[in-house]
Amino acid sequence: MMFFHFYCFIIFCCVHCHVALKDEESIPPIAMYFNTKGRYEEVNPYLRQDILAVNRSSLQPPSSQCREIHLTAIIRHGTRYPTAKTVRDMQQLHNIVLNNFTEEQSWLRETLTQWTMWYTEDMDGRLVQKGVEDLKHLAVRLSKLFPTIISEEKLRGGLIKFITSSKHRCVNSTLSFKAGLTEMWAITDVEFGHEVNDALMRFFDHCTRFVQEVDKNSSAVIEVDRFKQGLEMMRVQKKIAEHLGISSSLITYDLAEAAFLLCTYELAVKAVNSPWCLLFDEDNAKVMEYASDLREFWKRGYGHDINSKSSCILFHDLFSRLDKAVSENTLHQQVTEVVSVQIGHADTLLPLLTLLGFFKDAVPLTSANYASQAQRSFRTSRMLPYAANFLLVLYDCGEEGIRLQPLLNEKPLTFPGLTDQQASMPLYEDVRKHYRFLLSGCDFEAECQLLRNPAEV
Repeated sequence: MMFFHFYCFIIFCCVHCHVALKDEESIPPIAMYFNTKGRYEEVNPYLRQDILAVNRSSLQPPSSQCREIHLTAIIRHGTRYPTAKTVRDMQQLHNIVLNNFTEEQSWLRETLTQWTMWYTEDMDGRLVQKGVEDLKHLAVRLSKLFPTIISEEKLRGGLIKFITSSKHRCVNSTLSFKAGLTEMWAITDVEFGHEVNDALMRFFDHCTRFVQEVDKNSSAVIEVDRFKQGLEMMRVQKKIAEHLGISSSLITYDLAEAAFLLCTYELAVKAVNSPWCLLFDEDNAKVMEYASDLREFWKRGYGHDINSKSSCILFHDLFSRLDKAVSENTLHQQVTEVVSVQIGHADTLLPLLTLLGFFKDAVPLTSANYASQAQRSFRTSRMLPYAANFLLVLYDCGEEGIRLQPLLNEKPLTFPGLTDQQASMPLYEDVRKHYRFLLSGCDFEAECQLLRNPAEV
């Protein structure tokens, strides 16, 4: 009997290992370079084995007295389909592969001609089933991380608020997050509403100066264009052409990006290691990642001051929620908004993270310093996958005061510039002092007023 049990155990382990190995084989080796199109599981690999796994010990409050009193979660929508423009580029690339025959056919070219182009323009950025699951699972994990404030009692009591961008992928992500909670607690007798607020979650559309000086101004991203035309990118395009057995003149940057995105979306949407991924080795994937990071740096990050200042309205909203929770707690009143769940875009999160000073490198990203930026902090593959989330958690630590912990993608961060020995969970007043100039001077209306001719940027 002992032998039989041991035999069954060995069979179980082999089956389990085979499943795990199969799962790992479905992930392209270059998946860690997928920028804002990457899966959340590449940022937190342990979730591949258990999608609901959490590590409460990582929160590390300074004493056992600390208790959570408020959480604001600013969350990016879940996995989505490509936009209509990206689909058109994908279709163009696929047509080139199908219609440009040469005498020397590569085996990869033959493989890709068998691949079916299934993306259509009407998909246009809509949430996919994986995106629904992203937000449901995140809701469950956050309730496990913060069980005293993300609870059935707090939800039924109206103490958990939901705000979303009007974009369908964000509204559906909000519905999915709520469903994650209600299904977990088997709540069927009541529905919970949400507020659509584009002024808050799509502030970048409402900031005239940002729109004119950066978003619609080609000169604002000149470094991106230079890199696209540089030697590193030319080598990538040439290598793709060689793999396909076609003339390198047919592969533009847009088509190289389309090939890379075909690889990323096949993994994100269908969880498959697509043959399109074979067009890129690790070195070339890093070049594609840098091109995307450059674009995010100059259009949403540290490249222009207005990029971060456009998020002033969200910054003040965030601190007003924190201030209110602290005030109510200090007066021994019920905190009226225990949790705020705000669902937007990568373009919502990045300007705010930039305004707060996170992931700032000593030297700006440019077209000329690709090699020296290999160890950069500003790496959107790690910062902004689908379902990326920025959490700010207030703790009442008794005699040690009110403390604030920032987390990104469920991992603790350290506020830049704070030297408290409890740097990952500093006193809230120290955080307010650190950002006092923004609290007093970051005025959305004033910052977003068009000050000069966009051509002068």
